[in-house]
Amino acid sequence: MNTLPLLSTLIGLPLLGALLAWLAPQPRQARAIAFTVGVVELLLSLMVVARIDPNVAGFQLLERHAWIPSIHAEYLVGVDGLSALLPTACALLFLATLIANWNLTGRAMPNLFLALLLLLEGVTIGLFCALDGLLFFLFWELTLIPIHFLIALWGMGPNRRHAAGKYTLFMLAGGAALLFGLLLTALAQPGPALSFDLTQWLQHPLPKSTQWPVFFLLLLGFGVKVPLVPMHVWLPIVAMEGPVSISAIMTGLKLGAYGLLRFLLPLTSDVARDLHWLLAGLAVVSIVYGALSALAQSNLRRLLAFSSISHVGLVVLGLATLTVQGVQGAVSQLFNFVLTSGGLFLLAGFLHTRLGSTDLIHLGGLARPLPVASGLFLLLGLASMGMPLTSGFPGELLLLIASLKAHAGSGLAALGGVILGAGYFLGFYRRAFLGPPGMNVPETLPELLAREKWVLYAFAALILILGMVPEWSLELSRASATAWAERIAQTGLGR
Repeated sequence: MNTLPLLSTLIGLPLLGALLAWLAPQPRQARAIAFTVGVVELLLSLMVVARIDPNVAGFQLLERHAWIPSIHAEYLVGVDGLSALLPTACALLFLATLIANWNLTGRAMPNLFLALLLLLEGVTIGLFCALDGLLFFLFWELTLIPIHFLIALWGMGPNRRHAAGKYTLFMLAGGAALLFGLLLTALAQPGPALSFDLTQWLQHPLPKSTQWPVFFLLLLGFGVKVPLVPMHVWLPIVAMEGPVSISAIMTGLKLGAYGLLRFLLPLTSDVARDLHWLLAGLAVVSIVYGALSALAQSNLRRLLAFSSISHVGLVVLGLATLTVQGVQGAVSQLFNFVLTSGGLFLLAGFLHTRLGSTDLIHLGGLARPLPVASGLFLLLGLASMGMPLTSGFPGELLLLIASLKAHAGSGLAALGGVILGAGYFLGFYRRAFLGPPGMNVPETLPELLAREKWVLYAFAALILILGMVPEWSLELSRASATAWAERIAQTGLGR
């Protein structure tokens, strides 16, 4: 097992599974293939975490192979303490999504649906592991293909094709800016040859004159995916029109925030120190706007979409502090989003299956017919609010401390966002689960199925374990977070 290329296996296995599921003669066989791949992926991702030395700040489990020699682009993958848990988070969420979509009866083209989910899993894990700029961009763009078709073909709303097209256009615009930023970085490296090696980019800082355009290009490219206000308009539409499983994946796995952490801030450290106020300002706007918009929603899926915008704004605010606490809090929250945002969207899908709607008018008094679902919804929501003894508390506490120390005003605004978050969640929960019965709500509803319960039980267990014993996950990122902050804090990096 010591010679097994773990990261390449993690990336390649879902791609192979996607092909096999697509070609399977029967949907049941495709489902069995997808489930097997999902379980193996989760086990392999845990092996990656087990093989990471938390005392090593640099990249580990490196795999390097020639890819496009003429431009010195390589197949280079690896993880460090900041990214080691993200493949596990990805594998966990995709396995939960596969189990949530276990019943294929009545679903059009079930083999293709499962194949696209596996394809999306493979390229997403590849994105988290890629250490070559061009390889990272390849995985970034490849996520568009399965997401577009999953929304357009299996969306829940009548305007699903419009939502898929809008999402794709936004991502293509952001991808163009991202590609230009990565190319500028490669062209500015010393020596006559191009280099897309991120480890080399970090060793040879860009001239400050080059950092300026790279900063804004990468901010645009990643900001669309975060999403930061005002680049957020695609998310509420996708949450309403697309399948719930895709909403769970896009709100649970914050690829844009990871891009800020891995590429934007380390590569443009001089400009990042000068413009930390800009990033903090965008984050505060996202926190407050997302929370206020969530307060005004009467549909659960739209509320969760705006809530996601507000929560990820706090992560960006923590990154804008350029501190160890900020980056550790961000990494902790990136894993927590899988459990809270992903879990809440999956639960919203379970409710939609039973009621045919997630509008508040149809949700009143659900605690009586659905007591288990009501309790799990409350726990997931409390974790998203950062309640002590849940997985959301350690990360949110670190982010608030870092924000208050670095930008007192923005830190206070973040506290206001947290308070608003408690308001919109508890208010909606009271009306949807504890209030009078909604329109056309039957007196008896089928409780969660066993497979649905076990998915949410697993999320609930992790929420409580990580909330009560947070030091393990924080220790995993400590050395890498310290090195990250020290690199950015160094003065005079620009040549």
